[in-house]
Amino acid sequence: MVLLRRELGDVLREERQHQGRTLREVSSSASVSLGYLSEVERGEKEASSELLGSICGALGVPLSEVLREVSTRVAHTEAISAPVTLPVGAAAPARLGSVVASAA
Repeated sequence: MVLLRRELGDVLREERQHQGRTLREVSSSASVSLGYLSEVERGEKEASSELLGSICGALGVPLSEVLREVSTRVAHTEAISAPVTLPVGAAAPARLGSVVASAA
C-alpha cells in the first residue's frame, strides 16, 4: 500500500538534496525543528498543510509542484500494482472524474 506521507517525504528530501541544502538550513528557513523535518522526510510524521507550506517556501518550490510529483508517484505505484479483477458480470466502479462531473 502506498503511504502518502512517505511519498511526500521522499519528494521533499529529493528536492532539498537536489538544491544541495542541509536539513539544518531548510528547517531554519521553514521555522521547523530539524528533528521534525527529518521525520517528515522519512515519512514518519504527517505534516500539516501549514507546515508543508513553510517547507515548500523554504525550498522555493510551489506546494502544487510538490503535490503534483507526489500524485504522479502514487499513480505510478497504483499502475504497477496487481490489477483488480471483478467477477464476470460485475459492474466496474465509477471513475472519480465521472463522480465529480455528475455531482456538478
